Amino acid sequence: MKKVIPATIIFIIATSFALQQPGGAKAAIARGKTVYENVCLACHQPDGSGVPNMNPPLIKTKWVLGDKKALTKIVLKGLQGGEIDINGDKFHNPMPPQESTLTDQEIADVLTYVRNSFGNKASMVTAAEVKALRAKLK
Repeated sequence: MKKVIPATIIFIIATSFALQQPGGAKAAIARGKTVYENVCLACHQPDGSGVPNMNPPLIKTKWVLGDKKALTKIVLKGLQGGEIDINGDKFHNPMPPQESTLTDQEIADVLTYVRNSFGNKASMVTAAEVKALRAKLK
């Protein structure tokens, strides 16, 4: 029996994660754009620039490009009260939770869209990742 090359195993694992999203990254981004336009655009603006002192931008911030779980938690649970600091600017508007509004797939798609739009380039968020975090946060 031949030994399996570690690179082959990595390829198989990476491929399986990509296949968790129906249609792959391009399809997820296209679906996410629709969710963004229907749910997020009013506060975060068409270009992701947000509204000064109210709604934060989604352009190349640690929140968007960093930890997927932290970003997913914000979408699921929202941000209530206080302020958020992004690149030295403070934003005060609360963000409503989307856990009862959007499906796991819709959240994965919109986050994949945001993480790959407005000059951002980051990995996909999968519905399985959203589902696991949603269950953990209950």
